[in-house]
Amino acid sequence: MNFYTFFRQTERQRVSDGAIAPILESAGSAPLQLVIVLPQLGDFDSLEYAWWLQREAESLKAAGVAVRAVGIGDRASGEQFGRYTGFPAEHLFVDPTAELHQTLELYPGLSLKLPGLSTGQNAWLNLMLMCAGIGSPGTLAEVLRGYRGDRRAPQLIGDDEVVKAAPLPPLKGSFFQWAGGRGFQRPFELATLRLRNMAEVLSHWKTYVPDSAYLTQRGATFLFDAQGELIYEHRDRAILGFAADMSAPLAFLPVQTPADTVA
Repeated sequence: MNFYTFFRQTERQRVSDGAIAPILESAGSAPLQLVIVLPQLGDFDSLEYAWWLQREAESLKAAGVAVRAVGIGDRASGEQFGRYTGFPAEHLFVDPTAELHQTLELYPGLSLKLPGLSTGQNAWLNLMLMCAGIGSPGTLAEVLRGYRGDRRAPQLIGDDEVVKAAPLPPLKGSFFQWAGGRGFQRPFELATLRLRNMAEVLSHWKTYVPDSAYLTQRGATFLFDAQGELIYEHRDRAILGFAADMSAPLAFLPVQTPADTVA
């Protein structure tokens, strides 16, 4: 399959105006064109990936990277996702039935089926098993990294930033210095951001997840040059596995990020 041609021809609903349009239609002849196929828009991976993209939005723009994303959900899901993450609605598309993911043969996740359970209930069961690391290699190690910290990763929360992650009280970024210092991902820092994401999704669950049948579906990343050549591809194989290097999820892009950059 020629993925570049595929994405230029494949149409999905654009969140900004509800139009059905080709995913790469407005990317033009940007030097680099990044297509991110997200899982459910309420998924941990989708929210965290968007956080990294927005964190480096100016650097990506300066490097000539046009970013387009497609996630599982409907337009309301996309609108809530944009409000929370800041990801531009004009660059976000939705696929309610994960048809795109299936066409690309992306990992559907664990697919055990217990008799007597509905499709959605089986999806929930499989999601819980994947969160426990079953059919989701590396997930538990990545969860642990969020708690213990990572000196290979940059500091994630600015010293003056206040993070609200219920049920925790509001935390100022300087709090995390007590856990190990500054200039790198401190203990509990990433776990706090993930808790904030979880609180967001649970408070808008029906909006983010209009159909629970696709809870386990994983996504992928495709990067093309101006000539449409595929120069990078990553296919997710696990929950919290949206990047080859989770310490530096955007390391495959020509974006310089100092280790001591803060959010």
